[in-house]
Amino acid sequence: MSYRNKTYVAFASEDILQYRLMEAWKANQNIDFDFFDAHDLFISRDTSKPETIKKNLTDRLKNAKQVVLLGSVVGKRKGSDEKSFLAHEIKLIIDLGLPIVIANLDGDRKIDKNHIPNPLIEKNYYTMSVSFQPKIIKYALDNYAADFSSASKEKKGNYYYLESVYAELKL
Repeated sequence: MSYRNKTYVAFASEDILQYRLMEAWKANQNIDFDFFDAHDLFISRDTSKPETIKKNLTDRLKNAKQVVLLGSVVGKRKGSDEKSFLAHEIKLIIDLGLPIVIANLDGDRKIDKNHIPNPLIEKNYYTMSVSFQPKIIKYALDNYAADFSSASKEKKGNYYYLESVYAELKL
C-alpha cells in the first residue's frame, strides 16, 4: 500500500477554472492554503484512451488521504451519470472510504443536494459541505477530514459548519 498524503480534487471538466484557482491559492504566499496535489501523479494526456485515464485516476486516488469535490450542478450530473470520469472517481472515493469536503462553487455554506452526486446521497456517505473559499476548505481538511476515520462509523449523511465557524475564520 502506498503512503497516502495527497489531497485529490475531483471536479467536472467544466469546473477546471475553479481547480486552477485552487492551484493559485496554493502558490500564493499570502494565502494560508496548501495541499499535496494527487493530480501531480500519473499524468494522462488528452489523447489517452479512457481505460488509461481511468487507471491513472485510480492510481491517484489510491495515493489520496482526502478529497475536495468542487460542488456544482454539472458536477452532480456527471458524478451521477455512471459513465463519466467524475462518476468513476466518485465510485472509487466511496470504495476507498475517503473523506470528502464538498466546496460549493456558488458560495453556499450549507448542504446543497444539487451539488452532491447521487451515489453519495444514496449511500448516505459522510461528507462536509463548505463554501468555495480557501480558509474554510483548509479548516475542513484539517478538522473534518482528519477525524473522518473514527467519526464515519457513527456519522452518516451530509454535514456543514455553523455560521459561528465562518465568523471565527472571519469569513
